[in-house]
Amino acid sequence: MNAKASTSDVREASAAQKRPSRQINVILRNSEHDAAGHAHAAEIAGNAKSLPHQGPWAEWQKELDRMIGLDNVKELVYEIYALLQIMQYRQEANLQAHAHVYHMIFKGNPGTGKTTVARLLAKLFQSMGLLAKGHFVEVERADLVGEYIGHTAQKTRELVKKSLGGVLFVDEAYSLARGGEKDFGKEAIDTLVKAMEDYKNQFVLILAGYTLEIEAFLLTNPGLPSRFPIQMEFPDYTVDQLVQIAEGMTKEREYTMLPQTLFKLRQLLVQEKTESVYDFSNARYVRNVLERAIRYQAVRLLSHYPASSPGRSELMALRPEDIRSL
Repeated sequence: MNAKASTSDVREASAAQKRPSRQINVILRNSEHDAAGHAHAAEIAGNAKSLPHQGPWAEWQKELDRMIGLDNVKELVYEIYALLQIMQYRQEANLQAHAHVYHMIFKGNPGTGKTTVARLLAKLFQSMGLLAKGHFVEVERADLVGEYIGHTAQKTRELVKKSLGGVLFVDEAYSLARGGEKDFGKEAIDTLVKAMEDYKNQFVLILAGYTLEIEAFLLTNPGLPSRFPIQMEFPDYTVDQLVQIAEGMTKEREYTMLPQTLFKLRQLLVQEKTESVYDFSNARYVRNVLERAIRYQAVRLLSHYPASSPGRSELMALRPEDIRSL
């Protein structure tokens, strides 16, 4: 069993080497990669962890603690909270408190928590007084792009107005630039850029998608990169983190995984991460495997207990044969 585990680790490490290295880019703080920069990051993380479990931040800390991994994302959320809190204190002290720009880019593979974090930020911005409503509007290309000239701008403006006081989250935003100069997606981009000026500080725009595609998308409009001062990359989960996520999902659904089941799941995750280097769907993949396992368990139980109800432990147990690749 130890030999298998070490083989899995080697395969996972090999897959990690194939992936292009990614750099966390958080504009709110110094991104220098020297000793002082690392010490500063450690100090911020330490301060966040040492906060008392009382007051307004405690609730957000609970929300963040529910998420596996994402340490850099959690640090960023705390930085935003700290900045908003200090700006309030500065106003109370009759000091200048200039409005900051909070439009963001979220980069990463599917299932890495981008939508979850965006929803959390919407609530945080509302509670701290930055946004009036804090509601969350999630859209994609089909919601923004129309079928004829002028239709796209109209659809996009309507969605911007709908999101005023909240967060407008554009998933797979790079798809707006895939059609070239004559594609209506470019019209949506131009309309969004104009809206960011027309409705300054009235809504927060978050563009999300795969890392490489988002970086290429930002090059399609010279004014885009500077309008998103917060750019955050959501890394893939490790196998250990994915197993933790699977155990959490299983517990929520009132199922249990036998040790042999967890071992098989781990093998499956290592294989999937190795074969899907650039587009692994992370927690989404885990959820799909789990839901499929629950279906297979149901079929298995009905075949074993055709005329009676299985016991409670059998109804809860997911066995190795229930875990299969998608």
